[in-house]
Amino acid sequence: MISGVRYIHTNLIARDWRRLSTFYQEVFGCEPVLPERHLEGEWLERGSGVAGARLQGVHLRLPGCSEQGPTLEIFQYTQNIETPAPAANRSGFGHIAFAVDDVAAAREAVLEAGGSALGTVESVIVEGAGRVTWTYMRDPEGNIIELQRRDPD
Repeated sequence: MISGVRYIHTNLIARDWRRLSTFYQEVFGCEPVLPERHLEGEWLERGSGVAGARLQGVHLRLPGCSEQGPTLEIFQYTQNIETPAPAANRSGFGHIAFAVDDVAAAREAVLEAGGSALGTVESVIVEGAGRVTWTYMRDPEGNIIELQRRDPD
């Protein structure tokens, strides 16, 4: 096992990093961790494997986390490669999840802020975990968000 490991951030590549950052701040209470990033240079091209790489964005402290993170890193390259909206069952990273007090109210907040519904609100008893109420939504750029509430057995 690698020593000294600590989870620090998840990166989300945006079409409009300011708009997407505002969405996560207003809906989920994420807080910017300054400074904003405006990065370019040969080191970025070599490290990312993207010729002519230039990006900008910000890290957002996730709700319930300490000053040390982890963060949601929202970056935008000057030239993004467009992809279709992700499906819940595609291979790779699937979604970001937030624990909420009221799934239905959180769903409405996402919709009012420009997000969209992917699935319905469901509530199920999971043996050993209690009742889980959840739904999948999409942020304004189509990325999947899970809203979840767990109530003990």
